[in-house]
Amino acid sequence: MAADTKTNSSKDLSGLQERLQEQLQRLMTAKHVKHAIIAVESMDGSFKWIGAEGIANPDGTPMTTETPFWVASVTKLYIAAAILKLHEQGRLSIDDTMASYLPGNLVDGIHRINGVDYADKITIRHLMSHSSGLAEYLEIHRKDEKSLFELVAENHDLSWRTEDIMQIVRDVDTPLFVPQSGAKKKIRYSDTNFQLLIAIIEKVTGQPIHLAFEEMIYRPLGLEQTFHPGTTPARQAAPVADVWYKDDPLNIPQAIHSFRDLNSTAGELLTFMRALIRGEVFENPATAKLMTGEWNQFGFSISPVGPGWPIEYGLGIMRFRYPKFLNPIRPIPEVIGHTGASGSWLFYCPPLDIMLTGNVSQVAATALPFQVVPKLLTMLKPYFA
Repeated sequence: MAADTKTNSSKDLSGLQERLQEQLQRLMTAKHVKHAIIAVESMDGSFKWIGAEGIANPDGTPMTTETPFWVASVTKLYIAAAILKLHEQGRLSIDDTMASYLPGNLVDGIHRINGVDYADKITIRHLMSHSSGLAEYLEIHRKDEKSLFELVAENHDLSWRTEDIMQIVRDVDTPLFVPQSGAKKKIRYSDTNFQLLIAIIEKVTGQPIHLAFEEMIYRPLGLEQTFHPGTTPARQAAPVADVWYKDDPLNIPQAIHSFRDLNSTAGELLTFMRALIRGEVFENPATAKLMTGEWNQFGFSISPVGPGWPIEYGLGIMRFRYPKFLNPIRPIPEVIGHTGASGSWLFYCPPLDIMLTGNVSQVAATALPFQVVPKLLTMLKPYFA
């Protein structure tokens, strides 16, 4: 067991650290979980607790509070932040079409409905809000082939480029709906959208995504242990924790690199979240409000990759409001942020003014954050409300 704690508050927080440790140990009893990390910090910095349990790697290396881990789709917060920085700098507009930045041989034919190709109608805003209707490249598959998600879960190490992704989407040809506009849009979670956003960032900056992030996010915020797999961080305190599928570690370095999601530590995730919520990631703090200016709700979904009801989505950010009819007497405060397919989460709770992050590095536990976070909020509410 490892825990880092900071307490300096006028509020009575006695017993909270012990309760958080109990929740962490309870998380370790979840099926197939080999390690777990939970972190809670108040926005004013007066309270901070990070706890870690279990083994980071199959060789028995302990999971510590400084161990970097794969954050999966929590990376979408960073991608959205980079896009909005470019937007406020006038280097792009989120209402521009993606075709304004990406070549036709990449995007033509990836969104055809009844013989009409809507690819040139898809805007950056559509991509950021999952309202483009583009199919999820990880789940679709050509006839008599398995999906990329299935292959990776079976420990097949594969590599792919953005061009490969778009060719799969083009070949399978299963758009979900026409690009949506206006309030109360139909949305569907699709990693294809954010792969295209990465391509736009690289095109506009003229840099690979890891260098663009270093310039726009890491250096300004002092992040030294946040990095793309296959690249070198400014400082690495410990080896990266393994990702697991059920009871088997996934030995898939090429695939992890191809997902283009980040490694980070719990502490640096909290540093980024504070800066994002306060608008300190941007030159104009008001830019951050673009992410949360409009919310649309996902429909019901059985996807192994993305969330469904009752999750809402803004621009690169989720809102999780626990349905009141499920807990009418003791309502659970809402949170905004993101989760990932590895059982990772990074949230800010406006009513309590606290941040929460954690991970179990278990691909079979995609839904676990939506079970753990409400329990944590119920625990934390008496201390911070």
